[in-house]
Amino acid sequence: MADRSRRHLTHGRILQIAMPVVLANITVPLLGLVDTGVIGQLGLAAPIGAVGIGAIILTALYWIFGFLRMGTTGFAAQAIGAGDTDESAAILVRALGVAAIGGLSIVILQSPLFALGFWLSPASGEVEALARSYMSIRVWSAPFLISTFAITGWLVAAERTRDILVVQLAMNGTNIGLDLLFVPVFGWGVQGVAAATVIAEISGCGLGLWYCRAAFAAAPWHTGSDAWARLLDPVKLKRFASVNFDILIRSLLLQAIFMSFLFFGATYGDTRLAANHILLQFLSVTAYAMDGFAFAAESLVGQAMGARRRAAFRRAALMVSLWCFGTGVILALAFALFGGAIIDAMTTAPDVRIAARNYLIYMALTPLISAAPFMLDGIFIGATRTRDMRNMMVISTLIYFVAALLLMPIAANHGLWIALLISFAARGATLAWKYPALERSVS
Repeated sequence: MADRSRRHLTHGRILQIAMPVVLANITVPLLGLVDTGVIGQLGLAAPIGAVGIGAIILTALYWIFGFLRMGTTGFAAQAIGAGDTDESAAILVRALGVAAIGGLSIVILQSPLFALGFWLSPASGEVEALARSYMSIRVWSAPFLISTFAITGWLVAAERTRDILVVQLAMNGTNIGLDLLFVPVFGWGVQGVAAATVIAEISGCGLGLWYCRAAFAAAPWHTGSDAWARLLDPVKLKRFASVNFDILIRSLLLQAIFMSFLFFGATYGDTRLAANHILLQFLSVTAYAMDGFAFAAESLVGQAMGARRRAAFRRAALMVSLWCFGTGVILALAFALFGGAIIDAMTTAPDVRIAARNYLIYMALTPLISAAPFMLDGIFIGATRTRDMRNMMVISTLIYFVAALLLMPIAANHGLWIALLISFAARGATLAWKYPALERSVS
């Protein structure tokens, strides 16, 4: 891995990291469509609602541990860049330990956590009963799914995103195949969808661990106390916890922006709310496309940081940024030229189509404005400068809420969309302000 980290940085190397991530992301919405489709064949509304609300609650719980993916990437990439194979393996084991503890905590505390979820998202008695049945099965894969976050982060650091694609395809393919077996054939209903997901997530974690086998084999765990002292080093554990806590705070603030956007939009009526929901799918496409290049930045910048090679750090930041901004331009043109047709394909409601077109301009601007925060997030994660990320996110969130409160009374839903774009611009500008000091620190 150390040899790989010192290879000359080329556009081909960047694409080798980025493209498998983009392809893996494409499979995510497909699984949701199949889950909904097989349950929809039962001809009843309650099972569809149960799977939907159950999946949302569990996803929210698992999302709390999403910091493991980013934090693991930054630390592992720096260890790889420094040529420290033992530390790279130790980072993976630490992350897996946190994942196991987190997942088991969700399993043990499932009753109060589910009760809280239904309190926040109330449903009818029939839907809630079915959702609880679904969730009581799915929750048992929590330690395995959260461990997959850590495995993914480590594989990104090692530039092994093809392995991530294989894991994602295997996991989602298994899930879809078992969905089609358990529900239409065996007639297991929502329990069948849950069981299919549990089996798929456990098998995906197992495959991911198999891809990481070299790290476990290389680490000298069998040599005695020295290895365990490295693994449980209090200074490194504290640093690991600090970085991941910063990422968690940053992610919670980002989630607060999007949740408030939905709540604010709901005040303008069902038509505009539906239009906003459709247009947010354009934002999801942008995120799926740019994630690959952000992951590339995390890996390449982290390796340069670990090797203390400032020129390599700068080259990685610039070259990956070119790809990300280029992708933003292509998406902006695509949304501007074909956005209307995409809207028509997503809804047949004439009023929603008209409303969505009124705000389509913001979708054309989003990829151009959001490219900077996507890339800079990747750079700062790779450098594990998460305190700056957290602090700049605090500032950006405050700017968003001030902009929304000032613009919504003047421009209604247009003002809300403008405030969201301002939040993207603020994230990019504040992180760009911190970037020169970050680059100077690489020595």
